[in-house]
Amino acid sequence: MRPINRPLLYAVLTAALVVLSSISLIAGKVWVPWDVWLTPDVDPRWAIVFELRLPRTILAIVVGAALGLSGAVLQGYTRNPLADPGVLGVSSMAALGAVLTLYYGVTAFAPWALPVAAISGALVGVAVLMLLSGSASSLVTFILAGAILNILSSAGVSLALSMAPNPWAVNEIVDWLMGSLADRSFEEVRMALPLVVIGCGLLLTTGRALDALTLGDVGARSLGVSMSATRWSLALGVALAAGASVAVTGVIGFVGLVTPHLLRPLVGARPGALLVPSILGGAVVVLAGDILVRLTPAANEVKLGVAMAALGAPFFLVLLLRLRRKIA
Repeated sequence: MRPINRPLLYAVLTAALVVLSSISLIAGKVWVPWDVWLTPDVDPRWAIVFELRLPRTILAIVVGAALGLSGAVLQGYTRNPLADPGVLGVSSMAALGAVLTLYYGVTAFAPWALPVAAISGALVGVAVLMLLSGSASSLVTFILAGAILNILSSAGVSLALSMAPNPWAVNEIVDWLMGSLADRSFEEVRMALPLVVIGCGLLLTTGRALDALTLGDVGARSLGVSMSATRWSLALGVALAAGASVAVTGVIGFVGLVTPHLLRPLVGARPGALLVPSILGGAVVVLAGDILVRLTPAANEVKLGVAMAALGAPFFLVLLLRLRRKIA
């Protein structure tokens, strides 16, 4: 497929985002028609829109943008089409940091501890991956590194669950781990938005370096790219963006894997050109998924993290089969 005009792509993604945002405000177990907007002081359903659905919609856009961009940058930096904060264990390490604060009950008197712990866990995960990055790293190396991080974080979470002091702590941890945008408020928006904006800003500065890295590390250095600065920007950017997202929604996987692959045929092979479309595309993917889980006919709402895993796992399998055929 030939790359399409970039302004046209931006316009299409932005239009999709506006349409889905509008649907997100009115769709759910209780449908809120547009005439409610004309009588905010009369219709009680206005509270549903403003107190529940508006922060949920904003968080879906923020988290989707963060995860989509993080996946695009990781894939560009590692030259690995399977790189993603979830697949490579970054989200899992962020989840482990957050679970420890829930386990010890730190959030009861220090709400800021959860995002700090999640970002710290994500930073540790990225640091391990950076040690394995470079021209000598292979596809298998990164998959194994991600598997190790996922195993370690899963073991830590399982230990916290098995030793939880009371059943309420267990329920809180399990519910949070499944990933959801339900019952989120503007407090979570205020917590995540500044950190995600800073993280995405750092990641956007790596565009030129990612393009140069298509020539390898030596070629990138010959073009004047500072590999040290690029690594720091990537590590801090992914830690802030993915860590803040995990802190407010729990683990929502496969967004960073799926989004760049859907958009790459439309923008071409240059990694830097994929960054901004991945911000918009990630927001569209998460917002669409959140609308779908709200409309499921079940008595209880399906967790967004569970739904994204159910959709992303087959996509991941197809991608692996394609790579196997190419290598063969």
